[in-house]
Amino acid sequence: MRIPLKTEVSGTLIRRYKRFLADIETADGEEITVHCPNPGAMIGCSTPGSQVRCSTSDNPKRKLRHTLEMIRVGRSWVGLQPMHANRLVRAALEAGAIKKLRGYATVQPEVKVHGGSRLDFLLSHHPKNPAPAYVEVKSVTLADDGVARFPDAVTSRGKRHMETLADLRAQGARAVVLFVVQRVDCKRVEPADAIDPAYGEALRKACANGVEAIAVQARVTATAINLEDELPVHL
Repeated sequence: MRIPLKTEVSGTLIRRYKRFLADIETADGEEITVHCPNPGAMIGCSTPGSQVRCSTSDNPKRKLRHTLEMIRVGRSWVGLQPMHANRLVRAALEAGAIKKLRGYATVQPEVKVHGGSRLDFLLSHHPKNPAPAYVEVKSVTLADDGVARFPDAVTSRGKRHMETLADLRAQGARAVVLFVVQRVDCKRVEPADAIDPAYGEALRKACANGVEAIAVQARVTATAINLEDELPVHL
């Protein structure tokens, strides 16, 4: 399973700042400011001088034409666009490419649930399981000695998502948090307790009450993101 990418602009990172901005020097030697789509701290993924690749938009309403899509860390590209994780998951769900989530005839994105929250996907019409399945996707970029960790910054929103999934599970639905690791140098996924212990606690509590934690790995290249193997989640 793969989704195509168009990353026409290559260069090196000068700096990332104000969360959503980055300056890069292109391969042609031009310095430009690009949109950074990743709202996290990007720990280990914002080192000045690193190779980067950016996409280009012709939308005249955009203030910045280019978007920072990936950065080179060691020998691997790391995907920085959270939306691509959702795109990849949607394609994989519709194709039955994620083993633990196969068999659902209907895949509905961006579903409103109680309390005004939104979750990424609602799966339904499984021939052997009448219960709906709610799936929340989390894009993972942080790595520590081969361990992918989430989150890379305090996330009260992520904590609320875990509480919402736990509530839905208590009501009889299937509830899943799906970590998409956008790099191939990791062997497992763990909560980043040193960064956000409240999220780790909420994750463990939810899973103890029936929420499923699943992780998949994605190989990021200049032209595509490819779904790779499942990774174990250690709580």
